[in-house]
Amino acid sequence: MIREFYSSLFFGRRFYRLLVTVIIGFVLSYGIPLLFDVSRIAFLFLILALILDYLVLFSRKRPISLNRELPDKLSNGDQNKVALILSSHYPFSVQVRVIDELPVQLQVRNFSLQTLVRPNGTITLYYQVRPTERGEYLFHDTNAFLKSPLGLVERRVIARNEQRVKVLPSYQQLRQYELMAHSNKLSETGGRKIRKIGQSLEFEQIKEYIRGDDIRNINWKATGRKGGQIMVNKYTDEKSQQVYCIIDKGRVMKMPFEGLTLLDYSINAALILSSVALVKQDKAGLVTFADQIGSFLPADHKAIQMNNILETLYNQETHFLESDFEKLYSLIRTRITQRSLIVLFTNFETFSALKRQLPYILTIGKSHLLLVVFFENTELGELTESSVRDVESLYSKTIAGKFMYEKRLIVKELQQQGIATILTKPRQLTVNAVNKYLEIKARQAI
Repeated sequence: MIREFYSSLFFGRRFYRLLVTVIIGFVLSYGIPLLFDVSRIAFLFLILALILDYLVLFSRKRPISLNRELPDKLSNGDQNKVALILSSHYPFSVQVRVIDELPVQLQVRNFSLQTLVRPNGTITLYYQVRPTERGEYLFHDTNAFLKSPLGLVERRVIARNEQRVKVLPSYQQLRQYELMAHSNKLSETGGRKIRKIGQSLEFEQIKEYIRGDDIRNINWKATGRKGGQIMVNKYTDEKSQQVYCIIDKGRVMKMPFEGLTLLDYSINAALILSSVALVKQDKAGLVTFADQIGSFLPADHKAIQMNNILETLYNQETHFLESDFEKLYSLIRTRITQRSLIVLFTNFETFSALKRQLPYILTIGKSHLLLVVFFENTELGELTESSVRDVESLYSKTIAGKFMYEKRLIVKELQQQGIATILTKPRQLTVNAVNKYLEIKARQAI
């Protein structure tokens, strides 16, 4: 019991300042004897106030209640709100400094919140965390340091509230895009309205003819069986196309931007693109690969497909080894037999890197509508726009410009070979990928 109070006791800054003032008074009393009695009385009052402050703070066995409220899951790459509910059991106002022991993955080492809690009052503190990698996060204990109005000592209270929570691919953006897709408001995210060209129809049913029906759709055999009642075929726009998101988990996807790797940007975009495809009545599938094939989820539009995609993306692990496009081609040739829209999330930093994989990309593009998505290096872009200060900065700017030029060459080469291409900044990946999908679907190019 004594050890508990002793280990929870900390002296406040106000106590040290007053103590230093008293010590200075004692030192000065060597030249001014009158100060000795004043300093001695001040020291006595300081000790009495210290004892009083200690008794006031430690008089209650349970001084406060502290609870943390976490979402059941966190969204990767997004801001997630966390709440700390603090209730005081003191009959006076207390100053509280809260230190929440955050997961090691967040790399936050100086986190604290301060507030004033009224007598027997309750207050809720909010803060936000932005995870940058998928996985399981452990929130440790929460520490609260309490000070009375005297402020001479602090009492530490530890709330044993360890909590584990999963960090999933960006489900916050997923909800936003799903809502917009259902309400046909995807243009609010930057999507462009594109007029449909051509027509692709599939048979739906045979029905009785009514005025206004296209006479070219009359079903003469059904009309003959009905004894003179004209029957027509009803068609509907073909909707159920296959859309596969293929994610490269190799070395080129390890590069981080704003704390998030290109792999996780691609995972978030693939999740949202698959959701939009399902809302648009298409079948969504998933493939991941690096030096080996990772996951293969056949395209489907059943009710649980979105959950399957989310779970598959959450469980993706990689050692960021060199990607094997030959194995990817073999998988597509044997497992994806129906012509599909294949969205390949990868990255090419140099033209020679593209040349090594171009034969496989072109072969895939012969059987499917292939969309290659890769990334601008935004840091290089900033470097090319910076001012030249010396020879070293001129050299760096020239090299950065060379790499940016190679990115444009890659786009030109792919387009000349008939491969649809998106070169995008990581932050704009999701919007650009969804826009391109909607454009392809509107043109019924699959």
